[in-house]
Amino acid sequence: MSEFKALLVSEEQGQFVPRVVTRQVDELPAGEVLIRVRWSSLNYKDAMSASGNKGITRNFPHTPGIDAAGVVEASSVAELAVGDEVIVTGYDLGMNTPGGFGQYIRVPAAWVLKRPAGLTLRDSMVLGTAGLTAALCIDKLERAGLTPGSGPVLVTGATGGVGSIAVAMLAQLGHEVVAVTGKADQTEFLQRLGAARVLDRAELQVGTAKVMLPEQWAGAVDTVGGDILFNVVKSLRYDASVACCGLTAGGQFQASVFPFILRNVNLLGVDSVEQPLVVKASMWDRLSLQWKTDLTQLEQEVTLDQLPEFIKTILAGGMVGRAVVNLG
Repeated sequence: MSEFKALLVSEEQGQFVPRVVTRQVDELPAGEVLIRVRWSSLNYKDAMSASGNKGITRNFPHTPGIDAAGVVEASSVAELAVGDEVIVTGYDLGMNTPGGFGQYIRVPAAWVLKRPAGLTLRDSMVLGTAGLTAALCIDKLERAGLTPGSGPVLVTGATGGVGSIAVAMLAQLGHEVVAVTGKADQTEFLQRLGAARVLDRAELQVGTAKVMLPEQWAGAVDTVGGDILFNVVKSLRYDASVACCGLTAGGQFQASVFPFILRNVNLLGVDSVEQPLVVKASMWDRLSLQWKTDLTQLEQEVTLDQLPEFIKTILAGGMVGRAVVNLG
């Protein structure tokens, strides 16, 4: 097959316009592995790329999609054979390399993982980068000492992709999860995922000017950044940690050293894009086995044709859970 469908974002009179178009496989960049993409997922970074954010994607026209799961159609490396089911997340996929919103991608072999045995290709994209990021956050918190008996664990941005998966995974692992959201109508959704309590985002925005806040959280997964993140830091219990992986509320915050030197707390940065493939493989093994979580409540399936509307929704802050993309 030489032709395939893809979502192509073009710059037209200063506007970035996504359209489903027909492309040629020969137009893809050079790479060791050609993959027929069956499933992808929609992430906030994809929406930023589709809206022309030059910090994500430098050149247009461009096909976003930082996640892809499919079948190897051609390979020049012995480790990957035609017919292998594989997944690709992060690295430059969907940023400056045509991504998973196309029915074919061609990428370096060093980006490609064989599908974990405990997951279908579709399952892997319900998780996608969001699930991998949530797993990396939980892994870092565990290595910093968090256990189910430690006390309540806070999750900010809890209705988003990373947040909703983190809520479900932490609850399944036996933690008392406190979910934070600005969407009051999603309280029941978060409780179904396993949240013991749901807080309004406004509660986490109180006390920004204070140096310290009362100790509350035994750990936290923060997906939003900004002053909310440092309010979480200021309210961690002694020796507790927060894993930071997002910035939808801002990339800067008012900070002081007091929580760190008086309460011995840790601010743990988490990146899922450039992690070595061996680290990603380890996390995917956990996601497919001991951390396997039923995520049917938070997923919705969309097509390429529906993606432009969903991109608008996620940019407007209206997305709940995960959109898994069926590429047919």
